[in-house]
Amino acid sequence: MEHDATSGAATYTAEQFAPLFAAEDRHFWFRSRNRCIEAALRSVPDFTSLREILEVGCGTGVVLAHLQRLFPNGRIIGMDLFDEGLKFARQRFKGSLIQGDIFQYSFGKSFDLIGAFDVIEHLDEDEKILRRFHEQLRPGGHLIITVPAHQGLWSYFDEVAHHRRRYAVPDLQRKLAAAGFSGIYVTQFMSALFPLMWIKRRLVGEKATKLSHADAHQRQAAVESDLKINPVVNWFMDLLLRPEAFFVSRHWRIPLGTSLLALATRPEKSVNSISHA
Repeated sequence: MEHDATSGAATYTAEQFAPLFAAEDRHFWFRSRNRCIEAALRSVPDFTSLREILEVGCGTGVVLAHLQRLFPNGRIIGMDLFDEGLKFARQRFKGSLIQGDIFQYSFGKSFDLIGAFDVIEHLDEDEKILRRFHEQLRPGGHLIITVPAHQGLWSYFDEVAHHRRRYAVPDLQRKLAAAGFSGIYVTQFMSALFPLMWIKRRLVGEKATKLSHADAHQRQAAVESDLKINPVVNWFMDLLLRPEAFFVSRHWRIPLGTSLLALATRPEKSVNSISHA
């Protein structure tokens, strides 16, 4: 179990990496997220000139491997607090991997692109890490992040994953702007999943309540069950979610979803009033 350096609270559990690694390449959720990430990045005007790329909280490397295919000439670095996750990432990714904390590590350079995919919801001080991302980007550089959406969908899954919160679009927009970013695009995605999650997490309340009070092993088993792949369901959900990448590529805002994707830019000239505390 790893802890947030700023608060001492647990941010993740190392035992979760193995079931993730086993499911990610085939599971519709991770495939759909990668498609939306790629669509957002290809929409950036200077996409072909992005070279210095950092993914923070890279985990098992499922997005890192995709970034490597997307930027074959890029210098891509993956960073994570967990060596357990990086061991899996090394099986997918041939670039540089760093075990460390972005608040404490000195890279000695700035980046054209920073990504953090389902990471900042694990931290008590999410606005602090957004400011850190802003500092590490070159002027004109880009940030892309994904986070879980809708606090009303909170469940045992969030508790097992050590989430601090789920996000609303206006809240994430505000936090990105406060950190100094401009050109902010935020959309929901995973729209086809929303009614299924709502039914499972709101209407089946008794089971969710029991799992919230179950021991760690029982809750972990429930999460692993969620990651199991039913081939027919997996194919169907993958098909339903495919249009979302088209919407993201045009910066259209999807009105419903279980996750948010945000793309933002560090302005060429920083605003002097931004606090870097």
